[in-house]
Amino acid sequence: MKKDTSGIWSVTIQSIKPDIYPYSFWVDSVQTADPNNTHIFANERFKRSILEVPGDKPLIHSLQNVPHGKISYEYYKSGTLGSTRTVLVYTPPGFNPAGKTKYPVLYLIHGGSDTEETWTKVGRANLIADNLIAQKKAVPMIIVMPYGNVRPKPMEQFTVDVIQDIIPFIESKYPVIRESKGRAVAGFSVGGGQTLNIGLTHPDKFAYVCSYAPYTATDEFRKNFSDWTPDAAAMNKQLKLFTISVGTEDFLYESVKQNIAMFKEKNLKLETLIVPGGHTWMNCKLFLANSLAQLFK
Repeated sequence: MKKDTSGIWSVTIQSIKPDIYPYSFWVDSVQTADPNNTHIFANERFKRSILEVPGDKPLIHSLQNVPHGKISYEYYKSGTLGSTRTVLVYTPPGFNPAGKTKYPVLYLIHGGSDTEETWTKVGRANLIADNLIAQKKAVPMIIVMPYGNVRPKPMEQFTVDVIQDIIPFIESKYPVIRESKGRAVAGFSVGGGQTLNIGLTHPDKFAYVCSYAPYTATDEFRKNFSDWTPDAAAMNKQLKLFTISVGTEDFLYESVKQNIAMFKEKNLKLETLIVPGGHTWMNCKLFLANSLAQLFK
């Protein structure tokens, strides 16, 4: 950045690919979000602002002139974790809680230092769903975005929380399909690893498992899959969709390739999406849009 004669710092950057970008200022070696931008990257570790660079045509995550769903902040009692916790719930356009329609549910998990708000504030999951539903490329669904960090509890307690607390809470309050064919689980990074732990160890609960750049260097993953001998035929019949997505410049790319090879060696039917790019929410939006077009069909 350059400072002008009035003391204002500025920078101009050319040829930016349309997308949503995080940015921050470094002031005397301290990372600082933009005080004039209310769009903040929801994260517990770093402080960044968000800038959307629009394209000539609306991108899949852009606000478009289509019917919109609703984001609700819900609070549930977690007996597993012994606390009251937050979950965000997207309901699709035309949702009627008293109607006869039973909706499928996607349980969507954020990355390691993100929060339950990151999938909407950065990943734009609600707008992607709105746009794909309007284009009839995705079926109307409920998207549940829980807070996945459980420290100081062990990480594997989140799996228990999802199965024993979050799913029963959602099914007690919303008109949803209460069978595996109506449930999907997806997540990014640490949430991608949690997706594998949750979905593949509970195939009776989820017929769709979509993992995005999964971080799997955890005790829970090693415990679940080091000596795993699944009934591949039964799981392939139960799982309507099992996907793993990653970018070729992602720092987890090599470990994700190893996981893909491991699951294929177990004779599981696995689809992969390998794209350019790194461990970014740019890719997350792409992965989610790809999944939403495949779920519950």
